[in-house]
Amino acid sequence: MFMYNYASYPEEISLSEGNTYSISREGLFYAMLGLMAVINGMVFIIPKLYLKKGDYFKAWFHGLIAFLNLFLIVTLQFLNAYNSQERFNYNSIGYIIYGSLALVVIWSFLWPIYSLSQRFTSKQSIG
Repeated sequence: MFMYNYASYPEEISLSEGNTYSISREGLFYAMLGLMAVINGMVFIIPKLYLKKGDYFKAWFHGLIAFLNLFLIVTLQFLNAYNSQERFNYNSIGYIIYGSLALVVIWSFLWPIYSLSQRFTSKQSIG
């Protein structure tokens, strides 16, 4: 995915209308590569720090990383479409970008809600 986007970007990638903010093609490539490496590296680090949380936490965290990857891929594809010379209907991609961001936000709140519900519904055994 990175190489496809890298090959299709112009030398200077515009991040806003009017070219007020731009970044070089190499700068964006290495920044996103580093960000993805950090995010995906957390898959191996964070679950080891929270061994007591169990498999539910690990499954939730892997889902969060998957949704973060989805959001970053959608963002890169949007930048690719925005900087291409072709005409593109930007009204339709807004739903995809905000939808992927909403998935990240909703998923990130599910673990705390699950933890609180387990705390309130867990009963001590009598005996």
